[in-house]
Amino acid sequence: MDENTAAEAATEAATGAVGSDDYALSRVPRDKRLGFWTMLLQWLAQSGSISQFTLGATIGVGMTFGDAFLAFTLGAVILEVVIFAIGLAGMREGLATPLLTRWAGFGRNGSALVSLVISVSLVGWFGVQNTIFGDSVSALVGGPSWLWCTAAGVAITVLVIFGFRYMAVFAKIVTPLFFAMVAWSVTDALSDHSFSELIHSPPPGETIPLAVAATAIAGGFMTGAIVSPEMTRYNRKGSHVFLQSASSMILSEYIVGLTGVLLGHMVGSGQVSQIVLSTSGVFGVLVVLMSTAKINDWNLYGSSLGVVNFFQVVFGKRVHRGAVTIVLGIAGTLLSAVGIMTHFTDFLSVLGVAIPPVGGIIVAEYWVVRRMRAPLDATRDAETLPATSPTWVPMSLVIWAAAFCVGKFYDGGIPALNSLLTAFVLYCVLGLAGWIRTYGTTALDDTTEPVPAASGTATVGAP
Repeated sequence: MDENTAAEAATEAATGAVGSDDYALSRVPRDKRLGFWTMLLQWLAQSGSISQFTLGATIGVGMTFGDAFLAFTLGAVILEVVIFAIGLAGMREGLATPLLTRWAGFGRNGSALVSLVISVSLVGWFGVQNTIFGDSVSALVGGPSWLWCTAAGVAITVLVIFGFRYMAVFAKIVTPLFFAMVAWSVTDALSDHSFSELIHSPPPGETIPLAVAATAIAGGFMTGAIVSPEMTRYNRKGSHVFLQSASSMILSEYIVGLTGVLLGHMVGSGQVSQIVLSTSGVFGVLVVLMSTAKINDWNLYGSSLGVVNFFQVVFGKRVHRGAVTIVLGIAGTLLSAVGIMTHFTDFLSVLGVAIPPVGGIIVAEYWVVRRMRAPLDATRDAETLPATSPTWVPMSLVIWAAAFCVGKFYDGGIPALNSLLTAFVLYCVLGLAGWIRTYGTTALDDTTEPVPAASGTATVGAP
C-alpha cells in the first residue's frame, strides 16, 4: 500500500466516516488515475445545463448569430487557456487547488484563506442551483419547491459522499441521456423554422456589445476553471487535460450556447427554458434534475476539499471529506429549501471576482517564477508531499487584494479576466524581481510546532 493510500485509509478508520476521503490531503497516486474516456465524460457532464441555453438565448436576443459566434469564441479561448494552465499543474502534481496553493504562491496559512473563499463560494452556488431546481420542478409538475429542493440536495449529497469514482459513473449514465433528451426537445422546437433564416435574422432585442457578451460567457465559468485541478488530478496525461477540456468548451460554447442563440432569435426572448424542458412530466423532471446534478455535484465536491484543507491548517485536525460533505450538503439543502440562498447571489458574485486572482497567482508561480514549487518537483516521482511548506507569503495576499479591486471596480473588459491577469502580471514581475518573500516554514503534520526558516525569510524569484 502506497503512502497516500495508507494515509487515506488511516483517516477513514480514525474518523469512522462513510464515503471516500478522495486524497483530500495527499497526491492522487498514478495507479488511481482514470482513463481518457471516463474523464472525458466527466468534462462533458459540465458542458450542458439549462442555464447555458438561457445564456445563449439572452446573448442571441441582443446579437447577430455571427457576433454571438465571436463572443463565444472569445469566451471559450479565455477559459481554455486558464483551465489548461491550472489544470495541467493539478494533473502533474495530483493535487486539488486548495492543497496546491501551499506550494504555488500562498503558503500554508494563505492556502487556508483560499480554501475558505472557494468553499463558501461553491457551497453557496450549490444552494442557489438547488433552489433553481426546486422552483423549476415545482412549476413543471407541481408540489412545493422546498420538497424538491430537499430531494435533490439529499440525492446529490449522497452521491458526493462516495467521491470521484461514483461521480464518474453517474456522469457516464446521465450525460448521454441528458443531451439526448435536450436534443430531442430543441430539434422539435426548431423543426418548424428555417435554420438559415434564424442564423441571418437580426437580433430581436437591444444590442449587446461584444465585450459584455464575452464577460458573461468567460466570467460565468471562471471559478470552475480555477478549481479545475479538482478534476484534472485524476488525469493520466497532459494531452488528456487539453483534449478533454477543449471538447468541453466546444460542446458548451459552440453547440449548447449557439443553440441557445438560435432559440433566442426564434422566440425573441432569453426565457427559453420551457422549450428545452418541453419533455413534460417525469421526463421533464429528469432533464432538470440531471442538469442540476451534473453541475451541482462538483460545487459540493470542490467545497468539501476546501474545508478539509482549511480545518487542517487552522485547527490542526484532519477531517474526513465524506463527513464534511454531509455537513455542507445538509446546510446547503436546508438553506435552499427555505429560500434563503437566493438572497446571497450578489455576495457570491463578489466571491466570483475574488477567486480568479488565485488562478493568476498559481499559474505565475508554478509556470513562470517556479521557486516555491521546488519541493513539489523533488517529491513528485515518489508520489508523496513535501515535508514542509512555507508558512506565509504576505505579498501574495497583497497582490490578491489588489487584483480583486481591479476586477471589482474597473469597468472595462471582463472583470474575472481583469483580476486574473492583474494577479498574474504582478506576481511575475515582483517574483522575478525577488520582492516576494516567504516567511517561516511549517511541517506538513500540523500537529507539530512550526519549523523556523534558517534565516527567517526566503526570497521567491531571487537568483
